[in-house]
Amino acid sequence: MKKKYAYIIPTLLAAALALGIFVGGKLHFNDTPEKLFTTNSKKDKLNRLIDYIDYEYVDEIDTDSIVDVTVNNILEKLDPHSVYIPKQEMSKVSESMKGDFVGIGVTFYTYRDSIAVIKTIADGPSAKKGIMAGDRILAAGKDTLFGKDLNNTDIVGKLKGKKGSSVRLQVYRKSEDRHFATTVKRDIVPIKSVISTFMLTDDIGYIKVDRFAESTFVEFKRALSALQKQGAQKLALDLRDNPGGYLGIAEKMADEFLTDGKLILFTKNKKGQVNEVYATKKGSFEGKPVYVLINERSASASEIIAGALQDNDIGTIVGRRSFGKGLVQREMELGDGSAVRLTVSRYYTPTGRSIQKSYKKGNKDYYKKFVERYRNGELASVDSIKVADSLKFTTPKGKIVYGGGGIIPDEFVPIGSNEEEFIDVLDSQGVISYFIFGHLDSDRERYAEYSRAEFLNDFTVDDILFEQFAAYCVQQNYSLDYYEYEARIKMYLKATLAEQLFDTNAYAKIKSDGDNMLQKVKELDDPSSIPFAIENEEMQR
Repeated sequence: MKKKYAYIIPTLLAAALALGIFVGGKLHFNDTPEKLFTTNSKKDKLNRLIDYIDYEYVDEIDTDSIVDVTVNNILEKLDPHSVYIPKQEMSKVSESMKGDFVGIGVTFYTYRDSIAVIKTIADGPSAKKGIMAGDRILAAGKDTLFGKDLNNTDIVGKLKGKKGSSVRLQVYRKSEDRHFATTVKRDIVPIKSVISTFMLTDDIGYIKVDRFAESTFVEFKRALSALQKQGAQKLALDLRDNPGGYLGIAEKMADEFLTDGKLILFTKNKKGQVNEVYATKKGSFEGKPVYVLINERSASASEIIAGALQDNDIGTIVGRRSFGKGLVQREMELGDGSAVRLTVSRYYTPTGRSIQKSYKKGNKDYYKKFVERYRNGELASVDSIKVADSLKFTTPKGKIVYGGGGIIPDEFVPIGSNEEEFIDVLDSQGVISYFIFGHLDSDRERYAEYSRAEFLNDFTVDDILFEQFAAYCVQQNYSLDYYEYEARIKMYLKATLAEQLFDTNAYAKIKSDGDNMLQKVKELDDPSSIPFAIENEEMQR
């Protein structure tokens, strides 16, 4: 993309690292190297080679980089989900999975040649000091934050810091054409993993979870409780595009829906040791209808929840076959600030299914299978999903389920057309968001009179804004018949406006009207909702 944009709130950092389940604790080895690792000719060979390069090689070489390459090459020979995390990436990865960081509490773009605030975090450090969307942060302390050579990593480093530390910000407010300075005290800023919560219908609540971090279960319980107070007797749990995270968090979440004593999953290591995890009496949504939404990018912890409910004949799994990741990693520190997430066991669903797809032909082939799903038509038709009969399992109530290569949903919803998916890509890559920020930046006062409810119910994207967006996309060399998809594009523009003006819940609620999976949930809950059902059947024909 030609435009730069960044967030001071990290989201899913290093997707390849996050794609998997890992056990919550880290391993700290206190034994001496002599006790932990006995003398081994293969290990001695590597150590000697590195020493020879260090002391004898004709040129100066960064042996740290050689070690990093060596570690990565070793792990690539094991499985696709055993990964090395270099020292310089550990803090970012840890923040994402911890669920918070210390900073000033803003999201921002590097817009043109300055740092432009998209939103401040509610009740965060910057919001308390009166910083607003559209403000430019020109300097932090003695560091200048404008110019053509802005580096997002450096900017984030200057805005973050130790809890309680202060930073003096120089700010320009375009809407008032004035400069001012303010001192912001850095504090803990949450990185939400439950990113959307609202009432889908009068009695169906909706929760979107984008990863399983340390804070996810607490966020989920808070969201579920709020929905129940609004009358939710059923739940749509959206795990689409969720790559996974902590195993223990997935177990806790599954327990919310399963009655005491129901098996959630079991793991098995190379010694054959089996660890079974059962539901407890703590569940707050037991015996109530739940719809779990998954797609081809739902992996690991997402698949644990879907598999646990499906195998216990609880709820309905809606969507497309999930990624197919059934390995469990444990994070182990390497002593220099780096770490390795090493696969230590496999997990199995209650019926005994392993949903891990094969990686015998190497990592490249493993991820190529993901592309093949699109090419062989299985994202468009459930009949194109091919599973061996040897992987057939039966639930307690007699439902047939399959292992190998992911969770196959109970109710299939095909992927959208190429054009619809392209609009989604424009959205997910920030193209629409960047355009909307520029639009608001030029005329933010136009929206000042709208309350959140008024905007959701009354605001309509006009033809002028739509045509401006189409022209913007053409300038960026994005090709699409924009007028054929005018209604969908206007919906996305309105949703993105709502997100920047209000919150992610407003964004998700607006988009839900054009979301085929959520419309499928409504249809399943209320069979009289026929239009979607007829349209869906015609698409599959």
